[in-house]
Amino acid sequence: MSRRRTRRNAGPMGLSTAASRAALGWWMADIAGAALFAVGLASAVAGWSGPARTILLGVAAMAGAGLLRAFAQAMAADVGMAAAHRMKARLRALLLPRLFATAFMRGRMAGEDTARAVDTIEATEGFTARYQPLRQAAVIAPLIVAGVVALASPIAAAIMLATLVPFVFGMILAGTAAGAAADRQLGAIGQLNGLFLDRLRALPEIRSFGAEGRVARQLAVASDEVSQRTLALFRIAFISGGVLEFFASLSLALVAVYCGFNLLGTLPIDVPETLTLFAAFFALALAPDFYMPMRRLAAAYHDRQTGEAAHLALSEELPPLPALPPPAGFSGLDIESAEIAWPNGAVLGPFSLHVPTTGLVAVIGPSGCGKSSLLAAVAGLRPLSAGALRWDAGAPAPAAWAGQRPLVLAGTLAENIALGRPDAPLAELEAAAHAVGLTGLLTKRGLHGRLDAEGSGLSGGERRRLGLARALASGRPLMLLDEPTADLDRETAMAIIATIVELAKTRAVLVATHDEQLATMATHRLVMA
Repeated sequence: MSRRRTRRNAGPMGLSTAASRAALGWWMADIAGAALFAVGLASAVAGWSGPARTILLGVAAMAGAGLLRAFAQAMAADVGMAAAHRMKARLRALLLPRLFATAFMRGRMAGEDTARAVDTIEATEGFTARYQPLRQAAVIAPLIVAGVVALASPIAAAIMLATLVPFVFGMILAGTAAGAAADRQLGAIGQLNGLFLDRLRALPEIRSFGAEGRVARQLAVASDEVSQRTLALFRIAFISGGVLEFFASLSLALVAVYCGFNLLGTLPIDVPETLTLFAAFFALALAPDFYMPMRRLAAAYHDRQTGEAAHLALSEELPPLPALPPPAGFSGLDIESAEIAWPNGAVLGPFSLHVPTTGLVAVIGPSGCGKSSLLAAVAGLRPLSAGALRWDAGAPAPAAWAGQRPLVLAGTLAENIALGRPDAPLAELEAAAHAVGLTGLLTKRGLHGRLDAEGSGLSGGERRRLGLARALASGRPLMLLDEPTADLDRETAMAIIATIVELAKTRAVLVATHDEQLATMATHRLVMA
């Protein structure tokens, strides 16, 4: 798929039809205000030696036009910003769960994920709020202005349109270069954010090994790259701005020269029209507004390049998934010759496995053989490149995920357990906590005890049990556990294994593990090489 097509089709980043029409309507009202201003100015100038009433009416028309344009521009900006806020909320709702669920398998720094979830989504605001409404207005408004000017002077309108052709060609060249520069700049910013956050997390280790100087040099190199990318983007922006201003000034100058010589009757060539003072000033007053929509668009052009680059980065995190209604329960799954392709060309598989309605199914094998990736495919977080997942119920069952390092949110213990089912009654959350062996934590903190985002005070076993309690409280019939006993002492690991075996009596549990003790408890096993 080409870059251009990816940008057009991926993700919910565009204005809705209603918002688009509303914004365009307000920009058309702004053009109407410009035409009213031109009428007022031309009337006041042409009637300068006539009745005072004509001048007063002209001045009143100009004042009214100013108020109309201010109101129309404010409303157009308000419509665009409201659409941008709705778009960012949708992107976060789609992106954050996927980042949390698949953080273990992307091989990126946590800071890069943070940049995508925060900075990259914010970078789309200008595209939706400013660039998209202005793009529509920039296509229609100049033609309307030229048509209105043609009522007073067809030749002045033709001069405006003649300068438009080379201008469009110059902007296309500048825009193509700006797009590539914006992609590079956004990538450099993401890498810098990721590097800074991860080095900050490792600060005690860095200081203990005396590596401050080397880390500082790494940050300096990354910062310098961001600066160079930003300057390159600004250079292109200045070039495109210069192209616009040149043709806007040329158009206005040519119209002014033509109207002036026509009024004086000293044109070097014969033309099929003789302008009145009203017609000449009307055309001159509207001439700046012929390029004004494109000037506004050029001012927002950086928003377009940044927004499209951000959209492209986000589309990589949001592959399209089929919208299937969740079934009432889980009646079994057959994994048939499944293969998973990585971006570097490596292919994992094929794998075949049956997961019954209840029981413990273990996926075992060395690191890097694809255990976690297979679980992610079952969860719908990674597509298969070949093979199939055949659900006995005909549609995917909702799965509960418990990873190697379960997410801890800043909030109460109850809020953390209820992540997959926010409306779960407190009694069920407490029962889930007791079922996975968190009785000691409940006694110490209670369901309303606070946790910070780092999980301070939680042992490795308590963190794993928190993930199990969250999966159990979600009420989903299929549980996917990724290395639930890794890095735990043997006593804690055995307690976790006992909990998993007990859970497998009432639901299907698919676990990826290196733990032979856990694997021997499974009713079905898949050995991956």
